[in-house]
Amino acid sequence: MRTQKIMAINHTPVLCEKVVDFLKPKSDGVYIDGTVGLGGHSTAILKASAPNGQVIGIDLDTDALTVAKDRLKPFGERSALINGNFAEMNVLLENRAVHAVDGILLDLGVSSLQLDTPHRGFSFNHTAPLDMRMNTGHENATPVETTPTARQVVNDSTVDVLVNIFKRYGEERFAKRIAHRIVAAREREPITTTTQLADIVTRSVPKGRSKIHPATRVFQALRIYVNAELENLMAGLDVAVTLLNSNGCLCVISFHSLEDRIVKRHFQTLARTCICPPKTPICICEHSPSVEILTKRPVLPDATEAHHNPRSRSAKLRVARKL
Repeated sequence: MRTQKIMAINHTPVLCEKVVDFLKPKSDGVYIDGTVGLGGHSTAILKASAPNGQVIGIDLDTDALTVAKDRLKPFGERSALINGNFAEMNVLLENRAVHAVDGILLDLGVSSLQLDTPHRGFSFNHTAPLDMRMNTGHENATPVETTPTARQVVNDSTVDVLVNIFKRYGEERFAKRIAHRIVAAREREPITTTTQLADIVTRSVPKGRSKIHPATRVFQALRIYVNAELENLMAGLDVAVTLLNSNGCLCVISFHSLEDRIVKRHFQTLARTCICPPKTPICICEHSPSVEILTKRPVLPDATEAHHNPRSRSAKLRVARKL
């Protein structure tokens, strides 16, 4: 736990000032941090909404919730933490008699705690078991024992399934070559560790000038697949808008093109004034937009933040306001 506390102190939430600027927290407001992580964004929202604003933090990761609980302790009953999936936040909030909120934040992707905890298996920088599940110990959704680990996916999936995972979730150019090398390697012995998989991937692709590690996209793809991240994101965006009060903002921070594309298109759909078929000469749908997009282009970290927090460099913030 000492390591977790150190991480919590040093944790720097991405685009935090921008998120607070868009949410405009107020003292009588209720806010959801759908991916509370180590509690950095929640801390900022609680400070900005003093003295009575409330934040409900949700996270699949019980380790993260332990850290967040300690960090948010000074705010007392103004903060509440729930172990669960933000895609089901409507159900989770119903259990607490909360039916509408004034702002929602979704900070997507893998957290610093998960990356920096070797035994979780998210990073190829440490030799660790291939796991990658975010919901270890999760009480309110699919039991952990039925959630496939990255090890199971790598060792049990066919070549075609692996190719699809690497292409769809990692946009990996050499997906077919990597999948075949994985299947050949596992016939000799099971692939059980992060570095074992990373070595196979590295030997499967041509040496190039890319600044990222050759296994980056494969690890991303496996993590997204194991945790059904894109499916949860799409469900969470729908649920979030229904929970917002009028003028409440939904802020979403993404870290790769797949997530950002989903958020962008979803916001565009919700903001459309007409949903008639393209060839309809006159609008007959009488459809009204449900949100106004406040970020025509995504908000990016400035040079200072990118320098001090390298993990923020790929972050993109999109915001929509409920009408």
